[in-house]
Amino acid sequence: MALQDGDQAPEFTLARDGGGTVSLADFKGRKLVLYAYPKDDTPGCTQEAIAFNGLREEFAAADTAIVGISPDPVKSHDKFKAKHGLDFALVADEAQVALQAYGIWVEKSMYGRSYMGVERTTFLIDRDGTIARIWRKVKVPGHAAEVLAAAQAI
Repeated sequence: MALQDGDQAPEFTLARDGGGTVSLADFKGRKLVLYAYPKDDTPGCTQEAIAFNGLREEFAAADTAIVGISPDPVKSHDKFKAKHGLDFALVADEAQVALQAYGIWVEKSMYGRSYMGVERTTFLIDRDGTIARIWRKVKVPGHAAEVLAAAQAI
């Protein structure tokens, strides 16, 4: 069953860029934007990361952290982050454990071929670990600003 607004966010602990780990528990008492994207350094994913990065001060003022999650390995995240000057955590879910727990590791198709991949989705998680809002099948233009407005409102 798909997660819905008001559900408890599934716990995770994943390897992050630069070494170490990130857990949902690290953000208890703060709001968190957990945005899932398919692949480092692809056009839409790069645009989305740059948009969130450009608003990071506004998110911080709203007491909201940003974490990006994809199935790419940490090394890929390190390169992506350095190339685009990103200043928030990127976590690697190579085994798709958290992606499956959040219900966003789904069957996709391109050119008639089916494969498993990440459905571009953003979760706004409140200070208590409850999902305040979910954006599914995200269209990148204007999305980061919309998430910021929602974070400021809770």
